[in-house]
Order: sequence, then C-alpha cells, then structure tokens
Amino acid sequence: MIKGAPDGRQTSTVSELCERLQLAQSTVTELVQRAEGAGLVRREQSEDDGRVAHLRLTDEGERRLAAVNTVLRHERETFADALGELEQSF
Repeated sequence: MIKGAPDGRQTSTVSELCERLQLAQSTVTELVQRAEGAGLVRREQSEDDGRVAHLRLTDEGERRLAAVNTVLRHERETFADALGELEQSF
C-alpha cells in the first residue's frame, strides 16, 4: 500500500494508509513501527509540513515486495482470468 499509492507516488503517510486500509490510526501506526523495526520501511520528514512523515520502502522492503510479487504472479493471473470469465457470464 505504501508503494502503490493511487496517484503513482512511491510514498504514503500514516493517514493515507488508514484511509486506504480502513484501519484505525493506532493499528496502522503499530504496523508501520513493526515494518520499520524489520528494516522494511523508513520515515522521511515532509519538506512542506514538518508534522507529516512520508513512508517509503527501504531497499530490503523493495527486495521483499519484488519477491512476493514473483511468487504470487501465477495466483494473480489465475484470479484475473476467473474474474474475466465471471464478467463475461453477465
């Protein structure tokens, strides 16, 4: 969700993640802290607003995301095919 922001940015804020994930801020904050602790995410202070921190994947986060995407490619394609078939039946 951090890398896949709807506007194409490679960053996100905790507030944006809360909205997209439909989770409470405390929950998202805890998830972000865990990801930071695992070395997958880093915070960058906004140049425009010092109260805002932008989240970005680290090199390790990028590596793991790419690995997951590779592993799940077949499942995504199968799911897309099934949705396409379902759509054609209507």
